[in-house]
Amino acid sequence: MTNHKDLTVWKESVGLAVTCYKVTEGFPRLEQRLASQMWRGAAISIDSNIAEGAARTGSKEFIQFLYISLGSASELDTQIEIAREIGLGNISEIETLQLKVNGISRMLQGLIRSVKTKIPKSQSRVTSHQSPITNY
Repeated sequence: MTNHKDLTVWKESVGLAVTCYKVTEGFPRLEQRLASQMWRGAAISIDSNIAEGAARTGSKEFIQFLYISLGSASELDTQIEIAREIGLGNISEIETLQLKVNGISRMLQGLIRSVKTKIPKSQSRVTSHQSPITNY
């Protein structure tokens, strides 16, 4: 496939994970143990799945891992929104994180579309017993 370190979306998601670590360090003690573990896990899952998918030999496998990354981005976005709603953390940092997550989600969607266009039509068919997502 491609080297994950060459992908802008991977670079951005690594930066997001680092930012999550820094932001959650300032959380109160209880939230540091609970919320920060969830945030960090979701953030790391984004870049890790991009890397794993890029190492696979087929486009369909790569797309599958990109969808997992997209799901992790949605998970992180939800957790950040809850923090925002309850007043956890610095509002400026929270808003910056939300913008980064949304940008990464858009980049992932674009990369998925791009990789899909490179799959021959005969290989991209979905059979009646497969969901469209698991087929990619």
